[in-house]
Amino acid sequence: MNRGRRNFIARTGIVGLGLLAAREPFRQLYGKEVAPMEPSPNSIRLFLCGDVMTGRGIDQILPHPGDPRLYEPYLKNAKAYVKLGEQLYGPISHPVGFSYVWGDALAEFERARPDVRVINLETAITASNDYWRDKDIHYRMHPANIACLTAARIDCCVLANNHVLDWGYRGLADTLDTLEQSSLKTAGAGRNRREAEAAAILDIAGQGRVLVFGFGCGSSGIPPEWAAADDKPGVNRPPDLSSETVRRLADRIRRIKQERDIVVASIHWGGNWGYAIPDEQRGFAHALIDDAGVDVVHGHSSHHPKALEVYRDKLILYGCGDFINDYEGIEGYESFRGDLALMYFPTVNPADGKLSSLEMIPLQIKRFRLNRPSEADVHWIRDRLDRENSQFGGAVEALDGRRLVLRWR
Repeated sequence: MNRGRRNFIARTGIVGLGLLAAREPFRQLYGKEVAPMEPSPNSIRLFLCGDVMTGRGIDQILPHPGDPRLYEPYLKNAKAYVKLGEQLYGPISHPVGFSYVWGDALAEFERARPDVRVINLETAITASNDYWRDKDIHYRMHPANIACLTAARIDCCVLANNHVLDWGYRGLADTLDTLEQSSLKTAGAGRNRREAEAAAILDIAGQGRVLVFGFGCGSSGIPPEWAAADDKPGVNRPPDLSSETVRRLADRIRRIKQERDIVVASIHWGGNWGYAIPDEQRGFAHALIDDAGVDVVHGHSSHHPKALEVYRDKLILYGCGDFINDYEGIEGYESFRGDLALMYFPTVNPADGKLSSLEMIPLQIKRFRLNRPSEADVHWIRDRLDRENSQFGGAVEALDGRRLVLRWR
């Protein structure tokens, strides 16, 4: 039995929750419907998502495509990924505009009006040909296509992942330089250990700050040699998920955290497929909240959304799923519906870091663009999330046929 379910049973005496599509069981258990807390007037709304991969096939449809050569076992040209996608959904008239890939997500940004927008950028931004020889897959976007990110007014790119060094140290340097020149903050990788471990500091006028720390774990496929050192660029790759790792982060947070700061720990961990939440990950997420002062745990690496948890009124996203990719037409793992993406909009009270509400917007990746899904697809992802979240005592409810909200005890 999952440790989280055992702990929940120990606290409540409930043997099984099952799916929470109907809210009546929660009324019976707790005497009222679960609901989010009331947001305070000065709450901060975040946008979080999973992996944004604007390289390879997507780079080829943008206005300034880079060298399409690939060094993969099966495909040797990035244009082949465009052809695969077109075979599935029809031709993509390209070059497309820089905002094309964001599609219907742009209208949701305008509606939700998040204070900060944070993505896991799983793509090097470079024209370097110095690919990492010991890897099979290499993502890169040409630096001239950087407007693809600024078109969505992204504030922070987390770089602690298993693709940021696909094109070597030159590729990482180009990525950091290009993002800096475009006024995009970064977290999780740098020119040395100090930079890689540093927080991205996002100021919100009159309300507070959001501090984003990026981590990349070996379980997501990050090679050990990618770890940044005092005199070497690389990724913030902790050796483990131990209490010592938590302590080191707690020390860094204490040195910079001010009143009304919200701390986000953005972690690339685990494999691409499957819904299981390892005990080690859950224990680490809880320790970050208990001992390091983290308010939001932003997990990614899985190619599909996984369970989330509200622990001590703090949000834990164990796996946000892919958000933008060029995987259309690639067969395998269809049952996980990796084409369905989620926009996460948590609202957090900066006075105490507690979650006030969580809204999620389902979208579908189709023709290398984020589109509104069918009503059936919205229900599918709601049911799947509801099933996975039941182990943590949360329920996912659909609103107006296109929005999902989290209810918790």
